[in-house]
Amino acid sequence: MAKLDTATLAGGCFWCTEAIFKRIKGVSKVISGYSGGRTENPNYDQVSQGSTGHAESIQLEFDPEIISYEKLLEVFFHLHDPTTLNRQGNDVGPQYRSAIFYHSDEQKKIAQKIKAKIKKEKVYAAPIVTEILPYQNFFKAKESHQNYYDSNRNQPYCQVIIDPKIKKLMKEFKTVVKRS
Repeated sequence: MAKLDTATLAGGCFWCTEAIFKRIKGVSKVISGYSGGRTENPNYDQVSQGSTGHAESIQLEFDPEIISYEKLLEVFFHLHDPTTLNRQGNDVGPQYRSAIFYHSDEQKKIAQKIKAKIKKEKVYAAPIVTEILPYQNFFKAKESHQNYYDSNRNQPYCQVIIDPKIKKLMKEFKTVVKRS
């Protein structure tokens, strides 16, 4: 059995990032939750008030022999807006910031490299504000937030916000998308 690695990412609403990364080959598990804050075991209401310091995040397990951490970060940087501080679209507040919580020095180096590459390639006109921070904690969100997109596809938020991101994933990263 292959050794799995862990990545923790914050790219706005965790419903969006979870839906994207669940569809990537080599990713075996994606959990929505909170990372990067001060409060132990925060709940959605506390995080939504913006006072815990946590960002809505996902924690995923992946097989680095199938998908590299580098490729996961390329997907991450292309499927959310890493140029808006504490915001993704209409979702505003520090809980929606863009952040990579690295689990090792190797992940830190890769995150810095990919961020610099995206900047150099001028993928975005505005400066990239994604934080690259050491992983400290991750708290799983309650069950109603897990697998949200797949359980609620008819909800307007899913249709208006998440569906276009899934389509972009299928178009721009089709080689790394799981077959349905």
